[in-house]
Amino acid sequence: MKVAIIIPARLASSRFPEKPLAFIGKETMIQRVYNQALKVKTADSVFVATDHQKIYDHVVGFGGNVVITDPQLPSGTDRVFAAARSLNQNFDLIVNLQGDEPFINPEVIEALIAEFQNPEVQIATMASQITDIEEVINPNLVKIVLSDDHSALYFSRSPIPYLRGVKQADWLNHGIFYQHIGLYAYRMDTLGKLVGLEQSPLEKMESLEQLRWLQAGYKIKVSLTDYKSFGIDTPEDLQQAKHLFNI
Repeated sequence: MKVAIIIPARLASSRFPEKPLAFIGKETMIQRVYNQALKVKTADSVFVATDHQKIYDHVVGFGGNVVITDPQLPSGTDRVFAAARSLNQNFDLIVNLQGDEPFINPEVIEALIAEFQNPEVQIATMASQITDIEEVINPNLVKIVLSDDHSALYFSRSPIPYLRGVKQADWLNHGIFYQHIGLYAYRMDTLGKLVGLEQSPLEKMESLEQLRWLQAGYKIKVSLTDYKSFGIDTPEDLQQAKHLFNI
């Protein structure tokens, strides 16, 4: 199985302009993500997919592989597919690694890739158990509920499941809640079908692209991990990360 990790990176961001080029210590965010991806032993290649020449030149400058994609593409998934198709290297599996995850553990990505040893798995993602009630009620943190075979039943910004008759402060004592980690892998042929889907009503309501796939009938396998995602969405997140990781 030939595996590529593709890191979508946009220059424009309303909350954090030029985020991929922000420095964390001596390396930029995109360089740190790229270097973590290089440590994944079960991946054959790593590429950045970007919409801007400035990021392209930066990645080339540190010796990375990079592809320019159309800036009008509507999502990171579309950008990843466009990059994979343009490479023309007959990849079997594509990992979509977010460009704002500079502290991603390579073992987490390897666990995600391992899910595809089952030939029935077409799409896979990650989740970790929530241990703080504030995270359960935070709409910026996406929750996920699972079937018995660890397939996704639903993703939501709302607290799911809802514990009827239990005070919210006690929910973690009576139920298990999972945080979705925005790391995806897809078989290449499935990825091509996903980007051809129209936006779904659920996706528009929750602003979660993966709901388009569920609503269209696709199964999403969920790999559980103890890893806690630390994505960088704002300059404040960056300062917090520098403090937490002593950078």
